[in-house]
Amino acid sequence: MTRAALERWFTERGENPAKAAILFQRLYQQDMRSFEELPFSARVKSALAESFTLSLPETAARTGDDLTEKLLLKLPGGDFVETVLMRQKYGDSVCISTQVGCAMGCVFCQSGRLTKRRSLTAGEMVAQVLKIRRELGAKLHSVTVMGIGEPFDNFSAVADFCAIAADYKGLALGEKHITVSTSGILPGIKAWAELPHPCSLAVSLHAADNELRSRLMPINRIYPVAEVIAAAADFAERHNRRVTLEYVMLSGVNDSPEQAQQLAELIGFCKRFYVNIIPCNGNDSGFAQSSRERIMAFYDVLKKNGVSVTMRREFGGGISAACGQLSSDFQGGRV
Repeated sequence: MTRAALERWFTERGENPAKAAILFQRLYQQDMRSFEELPFSARVKSALAESFTLSLPETAARTGDDLTEKLLLKLPGGDFVETVLMRQKYGDSVCISTQVGCAMGCVFCQSGRLTKRRSLTAGEMVAQVLKIRRELGAKLHSVTVMGIGEPFDNFSAVADFCAIAADYKGLALGEKHITVSTSGILPGIKAWAELPHPCSLAVSLHAADNELRSRLMPINRIYPVAEVIAAAADFAERHNRRVTLEYVMLSGVNDSPEQAQQLAELIGFCKRFYVNIIPCNGNDSGFAQSSRERIMAFYDVLKKNGVSVTMRREFGGGISAACGQLSSDFQGGRV
């Protein structure tokens, strides 16, 4: 529940809605384990225990190195979901999933092969963050909604999760430290822009022309790349916010200087865009990581065209940290 929803829950029971803020702060900032820890009457604590659970999902598998740790969590209904901790100099970042499986079918993505079973609730998303924090001792700086699933295919639950994560009585991260990544669900981008205080937006781009992007990402056949870019630019201007354009470098597929020039011409009109070049995290999709030389040549073309561009530090290449890898390995008996 968001804090506003919890306030309504208390009000409907004749209780002071201010109790919601107390519960939020105890739960999300003081790691409350039992409703008995609350300074409420026995009647209120009993009603909470009857309506809600504080239990977190169990860890089915865990893999990691010095910088990255991934948990495969088993939900009460038997489904599995992945969440990843990335340790940075400025603080820890958690990447969460929004669905069990994914319906987008991006050909280079491991999670695209995991058939969508269902969407997660906001509580199941929050539970991933709390589990990482409790089990791995993470000191949270940011959350990225970039794991398995398409966030805007689960819009309402993702919006509620972001409200809880940003709430100063909740996880207290603030909107700018939470980034939601979409493969290009145009109605979702437009609806996100309509929110009064949306979290940051990222678009998985990976190609600047419709023909190639449609081959890599079937969603482009429904929502063409130029329309997606226009909607992202509207979000950026409306909220005075930078928008990340994610670009996974696939050797011999989308990594030529000519394709970099095409990308620069597509997005150069909006100075609030920046491109995040991502080395392909190896899986069995048939795609290979671009060479360092190809990546640098691509980077140089964007810079010469005045495009803001960064290169993502590579995390988890040796620990099945790409979306969907640990789940596939575990259920295939390789973990």
